[in-house]
Amino acid sequence: MAPSSRKKSSVHRRPKAVRKSKAPVARKPRPSRKAVAEPAPQEHVAPRLSISHILVPIDFSVHSRNALKYAVPLAGEFSASLHLVYVVEPTIYPADLGFGQVVLPGVEDELRQKASEELQQLIEREIGTVIPATASVRTGSPHQEILDEADERNVDLIVVASHGHSGVEQILFGSTADRIVHNAKCPVLTVRPVIAKEGEA
Repeated sequence: MAPSSRKKSSVHRRPKAVRKSKAPVARKPRPSRKAVAEPAPQEHVAPRLSISHILVPIDFSVHSRNALKYAVPLAGEFSASLHLVYVVEPTIYPADLGFGQVVLPGVEDELRQKASEELQQLIEREIGTVIPATASVRTGSPHQEILDEADERNVDLIVVASHGHSGVEQILFGSTADRIVHNAKCPVLTVRPVIAKEGEA
């Protein structure tokens, strides 16, 4: 028997699909992540003091003149004006014949006139014309008159010596300075006496 001829079955294979290369798509560049700078810490700025009027009580002692020497550069630093005040205490003398004490207004007027002249000389000598400066003379209790002058002139600072003349007047002026410090409505700068160092004349 003749071998049967096998027919080769033709298998039709599908051609492989050729993948078409896709056209490159332009991509938007990603934004670079830059380091965000932290805000710089704000510096603390101290508020500037507002000083326009400075009051300086004067009793013509070395200590009150020294207080004035402190007040002058302060006034220059703050473009402030200076006002000097001198207080004449009422002059009371015991009367004869037991009629009590007698006030002599003529003596007070003379003291007021002399004090006014000396204040003007002090302004010319220690302050000059660079800084506006005025002066006044009052009569009464020193600490109360100084406080009243400060209130009436609406001053921003009082510069006062902690001591006055030697002896009893120093005690009285020291007490005046203490009362001013405790009762003033504005800041008070007290200037202590200058003590000479050892070896200095």
